[in-house]
Amino acid sequence: MSIQDTGMTASMMQSELESAITLEQVCKKRREHRIGPINWSIPRGYVTALVGENGTGKSTLIHMLLRTLYPDSGRITWMGEACEGELPVHLRQQIAYVAELPMLEENRSTARQAAAFRSQWYPNWNQQRFEELLHQLKVPEDVRLSKLSKGQQQKFVFAAALATSPKLLLLDEPSSGLDPFAWKDMLSALHSEMERGDVTVLITTHRMEEVKRLADYVALMYEGQICGMKEKDELYQQWKEVWLGPVADRQLLDDLKELPGILDWDAKPDGSVRVHTSQPAELQQIAEENDIPVQVNGLEWEELLSCWVNDYRIHHLGEAKV
Repeated sequence: MSIQDTGMTASMMQSELESAITLEQVCKKRREHRIGPINWSIPRGYVTALVGENGTGKSTLIHMLLRTLYPDSGRITWMGEACEGELPVHLRQQIAYVAELPMLEENRSTARQAAAFRSQWYPNWNQQRFEELLHQLKVPEDVRLSKLSKGQQQKFVFAAALATSPKLLLLDEPSSGLDPFAWKDMLSALHSEMERGDVTVLITTHRMEEVKRLADYVALMYEGQICGMKEKDELYQQWKEVWLGPVADRQLLDDLKELPGILDWDAKPDGSVRVHTSQPAELQQIAEENDIPVQVNGLEWEELLSCWVNDYRIHHLGEAKV
């Protein structure tokens, strides 16, 4: 399913879309780092990309969803069910996980043997789908997993995850260590999986391509907090780069600097200014009315994330504009 297919917007999502997972006041302290409190719902039937700097808590959050880590406080519900201890078997059978680095207990087994073992634990195991994926991803069936490259091991884990016919698929930096051709094949397989049925995907990633090609929603994690979630296309239109000047009128520049929506203001020695703003049209109009040269540009992925973090700091943490 795609958000474009439904016509849903981010504002409609919170009230109208069913949640696959809900976190309420979830906290976890790990050494000097603290995660939470997190209040967040992951929309069912969509791909949500969880982005943020390394060390901000993304993998910890994933492991709390898998119940390999327990939160210190708070409540998590999976497909409408909550539990205090380990996930019940019927819930575990609906969740598949692909880690950044494959750790295979079946290293001495071949892909075919490992699949036969895994299939016993998943009532919805699709052997035909598994074999199709191995062929598509070019993973040999009868070679010990320990003899495969890390990329081939990762592709095996990915194929086995999809073969379980999961309701919830958790992908933690799944493209790490893969060449572009292998990841393109995995993207194609994932798109096919989304078209097959009601599956929810949560992916942590640093790669712009993965967000652009996969995500319906993007959530930002910063210093252990979920700073917000936006529909992908909305995010790409949220902030713009505006170049002004050169401008000789210092008072006019000071007035422009106070306009709403401005996140940062980078004055250059020649009198020009580089601005990131969520309201470029207003800034452009005033500049043109005052005969100030102006140019509006879109932002690259890293700059968008930086704007999102700055916006969170200013409006939620009360920090000053840069």
